[in-house]
Amino acid sequence: MQSIKEELLKKINSREAVVGVVGLGYVGLPLAVEKAKAGYKTIGFDVQDKKVEMVNKGVNYIGDIVDEDLKKVVQEGKLSATTDFSFIKDVDFVAICVPTPLDAYQQPDISYVKSSTEAVAEYIHRGMVVVLESTTYPGTTEELLLPILEKKSGLKCGEDFYLAFSPERVDPGNLIYKTKNTPKVVGGVGKDSTEVAAAMYRNVLESDIFEVSSPRVAEMEKILENTYRNINIGLANEMAIICEKMDINVWEVIEAAKTKPYGFQAFYPGPGLGGHCIPLDPYYLTWKAREYDYHTRLIEISGEINNYMPQYVIERCSKILNRYKKPLNGSRVLILGVAYKQDIDDYRESPALKVIENFEKEGADVVYYDPYVLTYKFKGKEHTGLKELNEEELKKADIVVITTAHTNFDFDFIQQNSIFVFDTKNAMKNVKNRENVELL
Repeated sequence: MQSIKEELLKKINSREAVVGVVGLGYVGLPLAVEKAKAGYKTIGFDVQDKKVEMVNKGVNYIGDIVDEDLKKVVQEGKLSATTDFSFIKDVDFVAICVPTPLDAYQQPDISYVKSSTEAVAEYIHRGMVVVLESTTYPGTTEELLLPILEKKSGLKCGEDFYLAFSPERVDPGNLIYKTKNTPKVVGGVGKDSTEVAAAMYRNVLESDIFEVSSPRVAEMEKILENTYRNINIGLANEMAIICEKMDINVWEVIEAAKTKPYGFQAFYPGPGLGGHCIPLDPYYLTWKAREYDYHTRLIEISGEINNYMPQYVIERCSKILNRYKKPLNGSRVLILGVAYKQDIDDYRESPALKVIENFEKEGADVVYYDPYVLTYKFKGKEHTGLKELNEEELKKADIVVITTAHTNFDFDFIQQNSIFVFDTKNAMKNVKNRENVELL
């Protein structure tokens, strides 16, 4: 008689296992599509009716997914979506890919993870694998998910079902690394959990699967990845502030430093941090570290520097306007780009939103243009951008601020028709006439 683990591995390797993905956003939907493309019947779960409806119609809303891939797996019956979580009873493997934001006090909000786990616990069955992919603090899988799943179901992890953590590694807009070819880290509650979870990812992804000894290691490595970037961007931002005071071009400094073939990796300054990971994840560790009576000083200092950058943009623009005897109050400011990085429509945690908010607080007349983000909501208020970037709009602005370096911006045209441009991204590095351009 086969063990539960053997039966599950057989299902996974034969593509007979049914897969569930909870949360159909930037992480969940690409993962669901890849599992369906690999031959698994896949069910996506989400609380938003609109997302479910779009998936079932084969309509894509995530930039990193090829439209035809989604249409094909839906038409073939390999992928469907629902708001009815009772269908979890039909799946053998479920990945939880829900948001893990910070609350107003910069503390982890794990309510989405908790509610999703409770929904899974209602319908969990013997021979099932549950994997959390949402970025979170070390200990979440064993301290939060494990008790909920065992208490509500009466089942035992390692004997009746398996539980693991495998952090998402999604970089929206990355032209090389997508869900399918990015190496995956997996850490389970016990070796069996790690083995069965890793088996699924090996059958789906075209990348290395790196197994670690526990969920806590996998949770911490994800925090390390993004804290590393947070701290180094903080250093680049502080260098930018110092270089400006010393009348040194920080962008030229970084390009020179890049020539060293070892011991240096280039990070760049900007108007602040954006995206779903780098601005948030280090705070998960900071919060958890307090439980052990330790304060993460380096992380907190880099966070202070990065959080200051939107205000620093205002201060620099104010100085520029002063040269033209213009007060910031009443000046027209044109923001170019509100997405958090170039050539995508994702504006989660974008520093441009804070830059706009700060300009408005100072009494500036602010408009924005972003071909990828026509409208956005921030703190309950909806903002609508300009329909096109033309000569008239550029000339009307007392200052143009580049906060996202979209490659489809015509920077020569922008320079030629603007009174002054403050470039926070070094986007205009190839523009020959730079008399009216100033860099961060």
